[in-house]
Amino acid sequence: MKGKTLEEIFEAGRPADLIIADLKKKIVDIPSWEKVLVKEYEPKHHPVMDKALFPDIIEDGVCKPVTRVAFNTQKLCVKRMAGMCFGIPAEVNFQPEANNAKQEEVAKYIGAILERVRIDSVNFERAKHYFAACEAFTLWYGVKSPNTLYGFKSDIKLRCRVFSPMNGDELYPLFDEYGDLVAFSIAYSEKSNEGMVQWFDTYTSDKHYRWVNEGNGWVEENVEDITTGKIPGVYIWRPEPIWEDSSHLVYDRERKMSLNGNYIDKNNKPVFVVYADEALPFGNESVNNQEDRLILQIPTNGKAEYVTWQQSVESLKFHTDTLKSAVFEQLQIPNWSYEDMKAVRTSGEGLKQLMIDAHLKVMEESGKLKEMLDREVNVIKAFLKNMLDASYAEAIDSLQFEVVITPYIVSDEKERINNLAIANGNKPMISQKESIRLLGYSDDPEQTMRDIAEETVVDTMGL
Repeated sequence: MKGKTLEEIFEAGRPADLIIADLKKKIVDIPSWEKVLVKEYEPKHHPVMDKALFPDIIEDGVCKPVTRVAFNTQKLCVKRMAGMCFGIPAEVNFQPEANNAKQEEVAKYIGAILERVRIDSVNFERAKHYFAACEAFTLWYGVKSPNTLYGFKSDIKLRCRVFSPMNGDELYPLFDEYGDLVAFSIAYSEKSNEGMVQWFDTYTSDKHYRWVNEGNGWVEENVEDITTGKIPGVYIWRPEPIWEDSSHLVYDRERKMSLNGNYIDKNNKPVFVVYADEALPFGNESVNNQEDRLILQIPTNGKAEYVTWQQSVESLKFHTDTLKSAVFEQLQIPNWSYEDMKAVRTSGEGLKQLMIDAHLKVMEESGKLKEMLDREVNVIKAFLKNMLDASYAEAIDSLQFEVVITPYIVSDEKERINNLAIANGNKPMISQKESIRLLGYSDDPEQTMRDIAEETVVDTMGL
């Protein structure tokens, strides 16, 4: 069924409740964070932690807690994937036209803006929200404050803020019949002296609407113009979390480990066993601290010893390790635990071979991430049109760029240098002065070069 257009939604005289109800109609199918995803993401919500499913033991009126082992595997998958995508910072490669000074300036300005908002940290943050909560919205806005932070005089500082269900935000994108985002709404709540206050913000290409609900229904609080000609933000979503359908493997591993913990608690106390063909009168001996030793009398052919529980460790380890490996294998996410990586003895090129599957996963995921970053640069360009004079408008619109996401890999500097040396016929690639500077041992590379030259002359003269 076709939804209402913006003109129909904001028709004059419509009640706020009806407007917000239409803006909340979400056509993208995303799992609920509160009802579904957080229960898989947070170990404390896993089934093994549920006392209704794994009840504690009541004996003689005393509650004995059972062992509960939970793993943060889903959370770890989110961190690993965010690291794979943005461990090496994403790059925006600008391509200004030859001899076009204004385009070169605009490229520098955009780079300065991204650097000032700490875009690398922002990318890490929203990647975690995206992979865990399946959606995130980054709002860009200007704060009035005269500055020269970006290489030119401006009355505005640009800021950005990430909204996500993980932060308690409700996100409502509104698409038109062609799939273009025409409005974006954010619902959130704040505490006040009178109780909880609900807010609802909607952004379109030309307006910012804000409604407030203090318990008596929605009331329009503010409407302001948006001068960028674009929704001042970027939205990204996915149909399922990065851990996909692997939670049942995690739960099974947790159950096995928890049950094993219960067995250990029950059987870890050694049992003193006496082997004899007749009943012996002991077992009720005094344990007075003044006694030097306990004396037992058993038949000549009898035997007494402590017996411990012989647990089947190997089968348990095989099963739980297999479940753990299956999670990372199915998700194409590398297992970087210390125990797994310390046994790896390979070169940088060998590590690349081990990471092929993970790199393919990054290539698969990078499509939407690049699209998000691409739109973000266009949003910044729209802000720049208001921050710079009109003579830069054409350069801003025509400036071409490319977003590059490089999958993370542990680099082997020695191998890289050797490969480059082979490629250039083993010719020098840097000067001695540059190598001294890169080493970092010398506070004054120039003086170090002079000292080396003097020592060389002395050695040559045989002094």
